[in-house]
Amino acid sequence: MRHFEAIRSHVGGIHKLRQNEPYIISFDLELPDGRHQGIYLAELEDSDGQRFLRLSTPIGPLSGVDARRCLRFNWEQRTGYLAEADLDGSPYLHLCENRPYDYLDEGELARLIEELGATGDQLEQVVNGEADAL
Repeated sequence: MRHFEAIRSHVGGIHKLRQNEPYIISFDLELPDGRHQGIYLAELEDSDGQRFLRLSTPIGPLSGVDARRCLRFNWEQRTGYLAEADLDGSPYLHLCENRPYDYLDEGELARLIEELGATGDQLEQVVNGEADAL
C-alpha cells in the first residue's frame, strides 16, 4: 500500500466504487442495522513531496453547526478531525484522517475505514437525527 493505485485496486476489489477518479475514490460502507456511510479516499502531497492518504466521510450540512463544538471535538481526538468541504456544492462537515503510505497495509486500511465509517455514522445521527442521509 505504498501508492494510491494500490489503494484503489484493493478497495475496488471489496467495495463498489461510486467515484473513481485519478486521485479520489468513494464508496458506501455497509454498517449494522442496514445503515451505510459514504467514504472518500484521496491522495494528498505535502510541500516535501511526501504522499498521504486522506480518508473522510461526510457528517452533515455545516449550516447551523456550532464551530466551537467542532473545535472542542478536534481538541479531544487523538486521531481524526472535523473539517469543512463541499459536497454537491454545499458546505458539509466531514470527519477526516490523514495517513502516510509508509504505515498503511491492508489490515490498517480496513481498520481505518471501519472506524471512520462507524464514528462518522454516530456523528451523523447526532447532527441529523436518525436519518441515514450520507
